[in-house]
Amino acid sequence: MVQLTQKERLLLEDQKAHEELCILKYRSYAEQAKDAQLQQLFTSYAGQEQQHLDTINQVLAGQQPAMSPGQQQQEQQGQPAPGGSLGKPLTADAQNDTALCQDMLSTEKYISATYNTAIFEMTDANIRQALNHIQKEEQQHGEGIFNYMQSKGYYQPK
Repeated sequence: MVQLTQKERLLLEDQKAHEELCILKYRSYAEQAKDAQLQQLFTSYAGQEQQHLDTINQVLAGQQPAMSPGQQQQEQQGQPAPGGSLGKPLTADAQNDTALCQDMLSTEKYISATYNTAIFEMTDANIRQALNHIQKEEQQHGEGIFNYMQSKGYYQPK
């Protein structure tokens, strides 16, 4: 049985709310996305966010977080596709998908940062490890979105 401090519980409640929002956004954006590759990417990330939420709920219920084999296996999503529309004006569908990606990339940046704070505040090493794993996946989601945007010509670092 895990005993959480008041601060740990408050931080985990915040992370729970963030994960719930991510799930809602990824599911909604998967339906709104025009590109099939982006739909699949968002659907995959929604499933991973659900695993994150399940882990947080376990900890809040006083249980040690259980890392399933699926959580430990890292899939590389959103790798750049060959080609792209570099330099071409974006269609309305591409503008829609770009806006969805920009919002989710900003969301992932924010959530990764909040996990950083929560990790440093946890007294239990197993919980820190579980949150660190989740944070790493959040960063991978951001990387996948970035790679998708770059491959489509929606974003080019300067």
